[in-house]
Amino acid sequence: MRTDEHASGEHPDDEPLTETTRPDERFTLASERTFLAWIRTSLGLMVAGIALIHVVPEFANETIRSLIGGSLVVLAGAAAAAGLGRWFAVEKALRTGSDMPGSRHLVALTTVVVLVSAIAVIAIIADALSA
Repeated sequence: MRTDEHASGEHPDDEPLTETTRPDERFTLASERTFLAWIRTSLGLMVAGIALIHVVPEFANETIRSLIGGSLVVLAGAAAAAGLGRWFAVEKALRTGSDMPGSRHLVALTTVVVLVSAIAVIAIIADALSA
């Protein structure tokens, strides 16, 4: 919603919001900044995955490096797609005055990062024990 006085989701002129209603620029720009944060996260995951596969040959074995690095690259694509989908959903909510979308993408992203981290920790421990 734009302000507390418009909590009903109606335009100041008491006309219902439509797909073509222009939202407050501050909220639109905040939504764009959030989308760019998703893209930065995606790029970071992609770089980490590629670096793990090609720059750190000492880490674990090739299969484990490829599994973790490939997972990070796939996760990067999923994060970018989720960010775009969320941006569209927020933009629609701002224009129509409907509820903001949930944060299920954040839970999914966090869960997968934790799983990949667990695999990496197991690989580090296994590598240290075999040395």
